[in-house]
Amino acid sequence: MPDDEVNNAQPTDESAGADDAAQAQVNDDGTAAVKAATAQPSMFDGEQIEDLAIEQEMRDSYLTYAMSTIVDRALPDIRDGLKPSQRRVMVAMNDLNLGPRSKHRKCAKIAGDTSGNYHPHGEGVVYPTLVRLGQDWSLRAPLVDPQGNFGSIDGDPAAAMRYTEARMTGVAMEMMADLTLDTVDMQPNYDNVRDEPTVLPGKFPNLLVNGSQGIAVGMATSLPPHNLREVCDGLLHLIDNPEATTLNLMKFVKGPDFPTGGLICGREGVLAGYTTGRGRVHVRARMHTEQTRGGKTQIVVTEIPYQVLKTTIVERVAQAVKSDKIPGIQDVQDHSDRTGMRIVIDLRKDAEPEVVVNQLYQYTPLQSTFSIINIALVNRAPRTLSLRDLMYYFLDHRKVVIRRRTTYLLRRARRRAHILEGLILAVADIDRIIELIKTSPDVPAARERLVAAKLSLSDSAAVRKLLPEKFVAKADKGPQGLTGVQADAILGMQLQRLTGLEIEKLARDYGQLVEEIEGYEAILADENLLLDIIREDVHEIRDKYGDERRTEIAAAAEEFDIEDLIAEEDVVVTLSHEGYIKRMPLTTYRRQGRGGQGIIGSDAKEGDFVEQLFIASTHDYMLVFLENGRMHWLKVYDVPSMARQSKGRAIVNVLQIGADERICAVVSVREFDDRCLVTATRKGQIKKTELKAYAHPRKGGIVAAGVGEGDAVIGVAVSHGNDEIVLGTANGQAIRFNETDVRLMGRTAGGVRGINLREGDEVIGMAVADPMATLLTLCENGYGKRTSFEEYRLQSRGGYGVINIKTTERNGKVVAMKSVRDADEIMLITHNGMIVRTGVSEIRSIGRATQGVRVMTLKSGDSLVAVARVLADDQSGQEQLGLADADAPAGTVYEPADAGQEETPAEPDTPPDVDVEAQSESSADQADAGDSADDENHSDAGAPGGPDDEDVTML
Repeated sequence: MPDDEVNNAQPTDESAGADDAAQAQVNDDGTAAVKAATAQPSMFDGEQIEDLAIEQEMRDSYLTYAMSTIVDRALPDIRDGLKPSQRRVMVAMNDLNLGPRSKHRKCAKIAGDTSGNYHPHGEGVVYPTLVRLGQDWSLRAPLVDPQGNFGSIDGDPAAAMRYTEARMTGVAMEMMADLTLDTVDMQPNYDNVRDEPTVLPGKFPNLLVNGSQGIAVGMATSLPPHNLREVCDGLLHLIDNPEATTLNLMKFVKGPDFPTGGLICGREGVLAGYTTGRGRVHVRARMHTEQTRGGKTQIVVTEIPYQVLKTTIVERVAQAVKSDKIPGIQDVQDHSDRTGMRIVIDLRKDAEPEVVVNQLYQYTPLQSTFSIINIALVNRAPRTLSLRDLMYYFLDHRKVVIRRRTTYLLRRARRRAHILEGLILAVADIDRIIELIKTSPDVPAARERLVAAKLSLSDSAAVRKLLPEKFVAKADKGPQGLTGVQADAILGMQLQRLTGLEIEKLARDYGQLVEEIEGYEAILADENLLLDIIREDVHEIRDKYGDERRTEIAAAAEEFDIEDLIAEEDVVVTLSHEGYIKRMPLTTYRRQGRGGQGIIGSDAKEGDFVEQLFIASTHDYMLVFLENGRMHWLKVYDVPSMARQSKGRAIVNVLQIGADERICAVVSVREFDDRCLVTATRKGQIKKTELKAYAHPRKGGIVAAGVGEGDAVIGVAVSHGNDEIVLGTANGQAIRFNETDVRLMGRTAGGVRGINLREGDEVIGMAVADPMATLLTLCENGYGKRTSFEEYRLQSRGGYGVINIKTTERNGKVVAMKSVRDADEIMLITHNGMIVRTGVSEIRSIGRATQGVRVMTLKSGDSLVAVARVLADDQSGQEQLGLADADAPAGTVYEPADAGQEETPAEPDTPPDVDVEAQSESSADQADAGDSADDENHSDAGAPGGPDDEDVTML
């Protein structure tokens, strides 16, 4: 209802009066009718209602809740390092006198007393707090001595409170020391029945030694534990040097000391945490290797990072093994017992322990990060504190405690001395005192007569000698009166105090009290004496409870480079026609003699076959070039490692390659330096670009070369910018020209003409000339040859070239062309998946225009499709392979190299070294002459400066 309608609905005083006057009316029939004009009583009558903005009310209510959580629940007090729930548990145990030498009591009793007397949130909340105070893997110095099942580092819960028992430890008693001496403020408990301390005296530096963790509203705290001896040394240094900085104190407090041990990697995070109050510390498990009797290597974990469950580590290690993140692990077992922790990790025979250790740090909680957040309550307000602040406030709290304790003891000593003064005076004149008491009608009268009496000190020399000179001098000035407190003490005195020995004892006690009073007054007056007491307490705590450091501070751990987790080795990478890729160790294939049939290489699915094969190191970069001129970037170790029997993984799951895109070449490089990348296409175009231009690929690949319509990239090679390039065609032609004929171009350029092709011919391979190497040419029917690069005369790019090999019916078309050395080996693969590994030296170097020798014996219907070079020094070489025929038959199943398979000799055929010089010297000269004529007729077409020299840039 609108406000104006509400106001109109409320009757005014005038209208109310009119209603009263008109309550009785006469109806048409003469009967009286009464109108109900009185208002109905409201539930808010007598209540004061105030309109409030709901946003402000919600803000204030939430702030109140947040501050209650921060102050009374989640954050520790800077003085004793305890949260309210922990402090109340300690007070309840102290009420039950559960000291280190007392008998253990049921935890149900402790939790019940805590909940009933101080913490009204239920026993189920109190018991977990009690349990954690007794776990030696949670606290560096436990405050509770447990008996029974208090959980485990595996994450097992504690037994029910009715089965477990507990008592306080020695350090807990140090926390409670002097609690009854008015050292701390007391406050009423939740039902105002008893008082509880707002903070404990805290002789033990609990917050520094045990740390604390808690999550409040809008903030959290995570104070690390420390070594008691180091903390005490730092406190002593700060007492002696109040101006000491955090850096000075770090000479004594080296870093956190976790109860579970481990290693802290570096001091940078520790320094940040100690100086600013916030930092991150990398903690590693402590591991070592052992050799079993069977020769196997084991990694044994004896210490783990703080707040990490042992079962979690075992599970995560097993998960990493199953997901192939750590393939070198064979088994993991937990051999921990009462004597200590022992997690045993069995390694495979071929695993490198150092690599596996790095992988464990990377993929499991054996390396974790501990966040230092030094937030604690200072005067009931949260503050972020440095290491010096933590020590300063602890010492400041101890100063307050000792002052209050000294003040309390001084007050008590003075009160006792005052009573002894009256007793001494009474005993000195005992006959008169007795007479006054005997003649008094009642106790109040006797008290009044004692107060009014004037007493003198005894003349006994023995008594006077025991009394302080001040008291004797005061008594000699004249008779002394008594106070009401002294009179009450005299009335309560026993007759045995009248003996001579008791009189001397009173004098002696009084003298000692006077000395104590003087000592207390000196402490309160001199700050240095107070600091001496603190210094003695710190020394006592250090010597009584200190132990050796458990966590070692090691050198900083470098950021994990994934390559550090991968063992470097030469591998064979294969790519099938259907796009399945995998890698295998190079040792998979044994060396065979020339003419062998090889071993079965892959188990391709029906209609698929291995199309490309190259050798690389696991740490190399794979530059994957597509026929359309795009390039993708991949690390060799990212290629799935599989057995020879497997078909591999689809390349589309490794790289973002479209279904209609085909890989034409793969180049492996270790780093992107000042070298160049030379690209050749099927139609004879060639392009040279700096290798650095390919160092920053995108997720979807980059344009590596501009490719014209109907053309495709067939080869890519790394050069030094001034090498000689050889292009070979399917019909057996080859051209050799200097790389300087091709100027540097952009990454997306289309290039210039490298070789002029006759009709029906196409480029199948490219090689970089090497003076120490020869040019290996292989044909599809398994024949090939090696020829010196000098046999190919140097020309200008763009010519037709010279005859490389005769592509007769016996040889078939040329399928591959490689630059090889005598000590190298090659791997050959056929359409049917057969692979042979043979030495280059077994292929004799012969003339250029020849038919070659048999390199591999092929089965009926099979043909050679790809060749890869294996470097002699076991280093990975850069390999690029041309595409094979798409209609190749399906592959067969791999057979292990050590399965006892014998090499298959060459089939009976023309001896490989017979008729290799199929062309006589004269015929070779005639062929060269014809080639020269062709070069002369077409040299202008590809000469520098001609129309074909223009760059074709494809965007």
